[in-house]
Amino acid sequence: MKKLLLIPALIAGTFAIAEEYKFEVSPMVGYNFAEGNLNIKDDGYPVLGLEVQANSADSKISPELSFLYSQGVDYKTGGDTRIMRGAFNGVYTFDAVGMVIPFAKAGLGYEKVTNEITDNENGFFLDAGAGVKVPFTDYLALKLEAIYMAKPNTNNSGFADNNLVTMAGLTYSFGAQEQKAAPVVEEEVVAAVVVVDGDDDNDGVLNSQDKCPNTPAGVAVDASGCALDSDKDGVIDANDKCPNTPAGTKVDETGCKIDGDDDKDKVLNSKDKCPNTPLGEAVNSDGCPVKVNLHINFENDSAVIKSESQEVLNKYAKFLTTYPNYSAKIVGYTDSRGSESYNQKLSEKRAQAVVADLKAKGVNAKQLTAVGAGEANPIADNKTAQGRAENRRIEAELTRK
Repeated sequence: MKKLLLIPALIAGTFAIAEEYKFEVSPMVGYNFAEGNLNIKDDGYPVLGLEVQANSADSKISPELSFLYSQGVDYKTGGDTRIMRGAFNGVYTFDAVGMVIPFAKAGLGYEKVTNEITDNENGFFLDAGAGVKVPFTDYLALKLEAIYMAKPNTNNSGFADNNLVTMAGLTYSFGAQEQKAAPVVEEEVVAAVVVVDGDDDNDGVLNSQDKCPNTPAGVAVDASGCALDSDKDGVIDANDKCPNTPAGTKVDETGCKIDGDDDKDKVLNSKDKCPNTPLGEAVNSDGCPVKVNLHINFENDSAVIKSESQEVLNKYAKFLTTYPNYSAKIVGYTDSRGSESYNQKLSEKRAQAVVADLKAKGVNAKQLTAVGAGEANPIADNKTAQGRAENRRIEAELTRK
């Protein structure tokens, strides 16, 4: 009697084995029942098919590619055509019922008609189907299915051309998946093993689900038992002193942004009030140049500021109004042409013109001093026109209170 009771278990085992393979290939034959308005002779034709399915032990829904082909399909009005279809479906396999394994599927496909007519054209279709598999062995089964296809009708908006395909074939399964060892069934005694779960690190996540089993006491964890890192900077919340660091920011071991010196002036970015100082320029502890050529040049024998110099003056004025603890000595220069006394007065006028412009832009007069240096300290050769133009300049010397 005990041995007879094992027979149903063995049959069920055969069905289960069919689902333990990664892939299924099913060559099929069948018949397409076409809607009357498609102008198909006898409203139907034979179909050859091939279906390829990939299975996963982690999902009941499997992806499937199917291909259907029909040759010499006759039209009622004369002529014939080939019809080819390809579809991508999701297949849901139900638990075995008796000696059969039911399944259902749905998806999207495309129909190619080699000889199109107004009643039957190329186009996408939606499909849905159902069927059963009857296993012969652990890798071979009889497959029966019916598929309904609806293709939008381009000549009659809101309606669809309908086809029903019934098919039969053989399913060959291959590529064994990794399986858990089957429990040992003994005829006389079956021993039950009870596993007692726990939470060794007391983080509220059971050992069987805890991916970080040695979390320190009191540390907030996620559903996997691992310490939280809310801003994803690689430093857990318990150690993160800067918990809202923007994504992609480089941080130190405390989770705070790593400081740098982008303009290489030996003043860290966080303290640098002049972050774009030219390389090699002497700076103070704020990272600002002690002395800078403002590149404000003048025409020969003129103290009128050129319009192209306004952008430089706007930036300098903004710095002085932002940092009122700085004072600027504006120094004017000339080239070497003309008398020394005349050049001295001209350089003073140039410095005063710049100071007046900065005041007009909102700089406090107490922050500004105008000085003329005449033709002294040339920065270029006065023998050339280009050199003389560079020497007709304004320099600024910053002083911090």
